[in-house]
Amino acid sequence: MLVTDTVILDGITTGVSTGSDPEQISRKSVLINMTSQIVPVITIDGPSGAGKGTIAQNVASELGFHILDSGSLYRLTALASLNADLDLTNESAISEIALNLPVVFKPTSSGLQILLSGKDVSETIRKEEIGMRASKVAAIPAVRDALLARQRGFLENPGLVADGRDLGTTIFPDAPLKVFMTASAEERAERRYKQLKAKGINANIAALVKDLKLRDEQDANRAVSPLKPAADAIQIDTTEMGIDEVTQMVLDLVKQRLA
Repeated sequence: MLVTDTVILDGITTGVSTGSDPEQISRKSVLINMTSQIVPVITIDGPSGAGKGTIAQNVASELGFHILDSGSLYRLTALASLNADLDLTNESAISEIALNLPVVFKPTSSGLQILLSGKDVSETIRKEEIGMRASKVAAIPAVRDALLARQRGFLENPGLVADGRDLGTTIFPDAPLKVFMTASAEERAERRYKQLKAKGINANIAALVKDLKLRDEQDANRAVSPLKPAADAIQIDTTEMGIDEVTQMVLDLVKQRLA
């Protein structure tokens, strides 16, 4: 079952755009709040490797909702800025890239295909070096501002399942169901190790654990929208849980909150 139709992100459809006047920002903020109350939103936040992407796709497929993989937007910005040979200190140029990413999210029977300028980069953006760069890119306030409205632009009927790091705290603070997924760094490294080995890529678990802990620290301590559960989020530790078990738990929560 496909989650949704192809979504082309070549502009901002709703939300607060950087550089708008205060009155315009206020009007758009009201529109966002009204829309989020009408269209059901399920946010799934958590650190890298907690399984939120897989669960989000499963839940969206089951409900027939649209899906947003917000982390991929930061990874895409990281990849595009790397391809443009931009230093991370060039924040204005990187934020401009974030604002104009020629991206297509295309749900398929085997998962979510991600195209950048027409090229399939689904695997490329999952590389560890891109993930580390994405964590640094995400700490740039102007980049977060640029991607804020693009993320909110996914909010359409019949509903949205969004996974990321600050969706319940910043992007969709009025979501009726907020989930925060966690797992030990060791378990997340093991999952990543198996994924890489299945693709014929050599990996070292100790190095993966180190990288994950570093990313956790960067995400939790950044000045803008740090990684943390929303006050009303339901926390799920997936360390010893299977995919089907977690999926069903979230679906049960959906029935309780969105009934």
